Amino acid sequence: MNQLLKTKTNSAKEEEGNVSPVNRRSFLRAAGIATSLGTIALTTACNDDDDPNPTNPGGDTVDLGSGDVGVLNYAYALEQLEAAFYSQVITTPYAGMTDAEKTILTDIRDHEIVHRDFFKAALGDKAIKGLTPNFASIDFTKKDAVLGAAKLFEDTGVAAYNGAGKLLKDGGNLLLAGKIVSVEARHAAVIRDLIKPKSADFAGDDIIDANGMDKAVLPADILAAVKGYVKETITGANVGK
Repeated sequence: MNQLLKTKTNSAKEEEGNVSPVNRRSFLRAAGIATSLGTIALTTACNDDDDPNPTNPGGDTVDLGSGDVGVLNYAYALEQLEAAFYSQVITTPYAGMTDAEKTILTDIRDHEIVHRDFFKAALGDKAIKGLTPNFASIDFTKKDAVLGAAKLFEDTGVAAYNGAGKLLKDGGNLLLAGKIVSVEARHAAVIRDLIKPKSADFAGDDIIDANGMDKAVLPADILAAVKGYVKETITGANVGK
């Protein structure tokens, strides 16, 4: 069955007081996710074989669930990691961070928080729990380490949305994913430009094939790639099924 979930976004509630409500409002309007900051509507497809409430079979294991719910929880998990990463980047800026770099990274953080909060609100009681990031391998004091990690997260995020799109059964959810992946691709491009300014690496041949197509990677491979950055074990065996 299809269920229209209407959720409220509190513009006064910001991520530790740092997220700009203007950025949130601008993103939501530009993405077409909402007609106003106050109300967001999402059509979530719940097939008969969907898990109505994804479970956590063990204290350190998170099951994303099945069907479209599983796909949206998969996206929610990745957005949690990205939001946590960029929040840490801004909280503890790397040495020599310029004003321009801080502005770009702050905007990306704000977008990722919007993505994360949107999925959480839209999924409601079907949402997985909040994940615990593990960024011990990232030296947040060094520019190369931070931008290298950002490149990994953004490239992975784009490939993840591309690979999960075909698993979605509801057209409304596919439209939503298409809008968000386009924003993630902009993030990926600007991060690559920060690493190699004015180069062609913003759309390098390591992510774009000879036909001009971006990579599309299935959930199992994406979850394996990011498992070192989250303390829980994420199970996505039934995502999209």
